[in-house]
Parts: sequence; structure tokens; C-alpha cells
Amino acid sequence: MRKSKGMAEPVRISDVTVVRETDLALLCDIEGEEYWIPKSQIHDDSEVYEDGTEGDLVISAWLAKQKDLAG
Repeated sequence: MRKSKGMAEPVRISDVTVVRETDLALLCDIEGEEYWIPKSQIHDDSEVYEDGTEGDLVISAWLAKQKDLAG
């Protein structure tokens, strides 16, 4: 049985700060760079989920790879 792309383990990124929030996404500071992260791709285990939060960001593997954050 093949795994679909969306079934990969989520990726945890440390020391993330939310700079700004919209209805659909968070603007996150990750190692001095800013990235828009769709709220729909943030895992339930994420410590970062709204404006002003800091900590570990947990997102889908495909998005981390697309934004070159996986590694």
C-alpha cells in the first residue's frame, strides 16, 4: 500500500515567533527570515498557532519541504 504525500510525519521547527496573523495564515520569524504559514497546515501539537506565540512550530512535511524548512 502506498502512502499519499499528505501522510508524511509533520516537521517540528524550533524557536519560531509569530509576527503577524491573518484569518488564513501566520507570518512566522524562523531564524531571522519571515515565512507565511497557512493555518490549515499547522499541526495540533504546534506551540505556535496565533499572533504573539513563540516556540515549536509543527507543520506538514510537504510545506516544510516546499519552503526549504525541512532538514
